[in-house]
Amino acid sequence: MQPVLNVEDVKRVEAGLTEVGVSISELMHRAGTAAANEVVRMGDASHVAIFCGLGNNGGDGWVAAEALHGRGVDVCVVTPVAPDDIQGDLARVVAKRAQAAGVRMLVAPHKDDVDALLGESDIVLDALLGTGFHGEPRAPFDIWIDSINASAARVISIDVPSGLSAQTGLAAGGCVIADMTVTMLTLKPGLLADMGRDACGAIIVAPLAEQTERLVLDADPVAWRADLDDYVDVLEPPSNAVDKFTRGSVLVVGGSLRFPGAPMMAAMAAARSGAGYVTLAVPEPVAPIIQSQLAEIPVMGLPADSDGTFSSAAADAVAKLAAKRTTTLVGPGMRVSGGTVGVVSRLINTDAPLVVDADGLNCLARLTSNKLDEFPEVLRRKAPLVLTPHRRELGRLTGLQDRPPASLTAAMDAARRIVWSEGGSEICVVAKGSATACVNVDAAVLPKPGPAALATAGSGDVLAGVIAALLARSNVGNEDLPILAALACEVHGYAGSIAAERFGSHGVMARDIIDALGLAEDALEEQIAFPDSGDMN
Repeated sequence: MQPVLNVEDVKRVEAGLTEVGVSISELMHRAGTAAANEVVRMGDASHVAIFCGLGNNGGDGWVAAEALHGRGVDVCVVTPVAPDDIQGDLARVVAKRAQAAGVRMLVAPHKDDVDALLGESDIVLDALLGTGFHGEPRAPFDIWIDSINASAARVISIDVPSGLSAQTGLAAGGCVIADMTVTMLTLKPGLLADMGRDACGAIIVAPLAEQTERLVLDADPVAWRADLDDYVDVLEPPSNAVDKFTRGSVLVVGGSLRFPGAPMMAAMAAARSGAGYVTLAVPEPVAPIIQSQLAEIPVMGLPADSDGTFSSAAADAVAKLAAKRTTTLVGPGMRVSGGTVGVVSRLINTDAPLVVDADGLNCLARLTSNKLDEFPEVLRRKAPLVLTPHRRELGRLTGLQDRPPASLTAAMDAARRIVWSEGGSEICVVAKGSATACVNVDAAVLPKPGPAALATAGSGDVLAGVIAALLARSNVGNEDLPILAALACEVHGYAGSIAAERFGSHGVMARDIIDALGLAEDALEEQIAFPDSGDMN
């Protein structure tokens, strides 16, 4: 897994490097050289425009300019002030050195001159605003950012695309849209989420020093970016020695007369994700509707109120069914009522591994008056518990319904309030968003995000079904819940990509994702190096 550090914690790494003899000046030279190397690797770098700001990020750009000039590349630096007028000592020194080496520059140029330079440039190196930037870019940077984005040149950003917050992944104004970002020392959360997904392009981490890895770990990463090999321990190697009983069983509890389709999609997703036996429990009036559409999955009708939701009498019946299943999923389409709150509460008090999604989460919010983190006893159990809120649901669970988390880091903070309040390793919160974090008391794991095609009604029900199926199939300890949930997210995302290839990025529906789940998991398994898996003959 790759560590992800908050921007403030990166400063601790830089300070640690100076303590072991790697000065800030040396770091700047290594950062600029790393950026120059990526420019060369990109190819066709005969004409390079480098946009330098006034801080250390701009200093990295000046170092890169000198390095490329020394390799015979035609380089021109765009700078708001002459090198002598740069206030930062280090940035001023490296800028004057590049100037003395013969690097061409444009000082405070007119927009027409910038556009003309960009028109003749193959590659743009963005070194305007670094990881310390927040707010909205001011002139001339905002003008230059617009010009860079309007050009046909390929763009490499140093550390973070200018205008983007490396912490939140949000931008108050315009930001550079890069083809590649060369980020220094370690990943930052804003590069991986929200606008960062569009702005960063390919991300290259330049560690800059051999001591960096140890110092990054000492700085206590806020999250870990998962690699495929990290899933080996939670996914059984492919085998023919299985039957439907050894692949686990899933009970899906949900539905209402208003939303009969949501639990059906969750159950289908669980089946497509390899659960050996799936059962669907719904309010009695809903059962005939689903039975007519779902031949492969048994459907059980349970006591219902007049509005077509579970009645309080359904709670004990659900608990008895859950005791006979490997994993239970509750919530899709069930609505929020006295009866459904009772069903969720009763399931949490069972010994069954449990996934709570959609209205199951809203029932928890009602049960705890939108303060789930203040009622740890509600969640206290020994069996695994996975909560799957999107940001608005996460806001309702933690008293932030009027201002739900707006970024990946804010979502992780809210999820940690829940898992830390109870303190047990059996809880994992899958904080869904444009980038998802799977959070427990020990770590936050970031799976590779899926495509925009996943942003469709029912997609969350599908993901919940995938999580339930993998939990039923896998014999994992509570400490591995974030990895298991992250794997489910990657299967879900890969299925979304397959569906988008079939139906287009705007044409994917939840059923299309379901149909691609088996293919997605097979494709991921082919990329995972299972030890001692042998041949399946």
